[in-house]
Parts: sequence; C-alpha cells; structure tokens
Amino acid sequence: MKVRRSDRLIDMTRYLLERPHTLIPLTFFSNRYESAKSSISEDLSIVKRTFYNRGTGILETVPGAAGGVRYMPMIKQDEAESFINEMAERLSENDRLLPGGYVYLSDLLGRPDVLRQVGRLIANQYVGKEVTAVMTVATKGIPIAQSVAMYLNVPFVIVRRDSKITEGSTVSVNYVSGSSARIEKMELSKRSLPVNSKVLIVDDFMKGGGTVNGMKSLIEEFDSEMVGISVFAESVFDGDRMIDDYTSILEVDKVDIENKTLSVSAGNYLTKNVDQLV
Repeated sequence: MKVRRSDRLIDMTRYLLERPHTLIPLTFFSNRYESAKSSISEDLSIVKRTFYNRGTGILETVPGAAGGVRYMPMIKQDEAESFINEMAERLSENDRLLPGGYVYLSDLLGRPDVLRQVGRLIANQYVGKEVTAVMTVATKGIPIAQSVAMYLNVPFVIVRRDSKITEGSTVSVNYVSGSSARIEKMELSKRSLPVNSKVLIVDDFMKGGGTVNGMKSLIEEFDSEMVGISVFAESVFDGDRMIDDYTSILEVDKVDIENKTLSVSAGNYLTKNVDQLV
C-alpha cells in the first residue's frame, strides 16, 4: 500500500535513528513505501536538512548502484557545552565526595538522558573513523560503553577483574594500578573480541590511567588496535599518568578531603574536538 509523505518521513526518520552508521539502499525505502526513488530522494533531502539544522546528525549519501544513505550521529557545540557545564555543576556538589577522595557518579550514570548525551559526545569524535568495538571495565563503565556502542552501532565488550564461568576461556593481563601502584589483573573472554578489531576504550573515571593502560595491553593480546580513549571524568594526578592521549568530558581539578569539597570543570573534550562540533 502506498504511504503518504508525512507518514514516510516519520517512519524513515525513526528507521535511520535506530540504525546509525548503517548504509541503507534507496531501493529499500522505495520498496518499503511503494514509492519512486525520486520521491524517496526528496524525502531524504528533507530529513538531511532537518538533522543537520537541529544538530541531530549527518545524513551521508553514497552514490552508485551499491550506494544509499547513512546516518551519522553528531552534537552541536552549544549543546555539548551546555551539557558539560551542567554536569560540572552537578559533580561539584559537596555530598559527592566519598571517603578516600572518590567521587559519587552512580546517580548521574544511571539516568538515561545523561547516558544518551555522553554516548553522543563520545561517538561524535569518531564520525568517519573505523571503530568495530567499544571496550570498558566492569562495572561503572558499562552503561557508558552501551550508550557509545549504540550510537556507533557496534558491539561493546566488558573486561572483568575476576573470572566468570559464563565467560568461557579468557585472556588475562597483569597491570599496574596508576593510583595505588599495585599489581592487578584483568581478563576478557576469548570470544568477545575478534582479531584485528578497532577498539575504542571508554571508562567512567580515570586517575593514574593504570586501568585504561591495562585494557590497552589486553587489546594487543587480541592482535587488535586501539583507536581512542574517552572517559566521563578525570582527576588531577600528581604523578606520571600512564597514558597521555585521551579525551575527558569533565575534570575534577580540586579535592579537599578535610572539608569534603571538590571542584569540577570541563575536561579536554571541547578543545580536542573543535573540528567535530558544528
């Protein structure tokens, strides 16, 4: 049955939003709505213009017989700045400082609206780059990895510090904790990550970078390549951080354990992604 344009536009938009980074042939939409390709092209032009103007994303057109359209999520600079400033203000609340200088993040990272924006921010950095998997370590980084993986439309894998019988055979590495200088162990199921994967590491919080560096070593054990590191928040670290090329959305730049106060500001995300933000 032929579908009206207004109905086509709504359904087409939903279909594209649910399948980011996926090439969809024009013939698919033409058959789906029983409409001519010329009509579908006009519809896609409307969607493309609206996506760009609203900062929803880029609708990339691939010419040729095997071509089609591909939705690439993005975020506008003013929206990114507003979100980061809001998160910095929320994390600066005094009751977030826990014993030992840790920062309480669970309430924010349990909110779908926050996770959506974090996923968009991180995924926005990798438009046009090849990422085949997102990696994090259990447990706080899992919701972030899931959100990023959704916007990149790739699987996410979870590194664990202890063995799980449900994981089957695993590959393990020893690493040095950046904050405590202790030897720790992490492992990943052999079935989780194919050889030659292009892996993006994400995590909730970083101090000395030991955990992230451990994941980097684990990626090498799978004969794969790390393509980037992104964290929700980092803290000021007095020693030598084990990694130096990463992106942070927020930075905890001052912690007063005695008075139970902390100060949080924007991380390096905005400065490192000037060309990616529109």
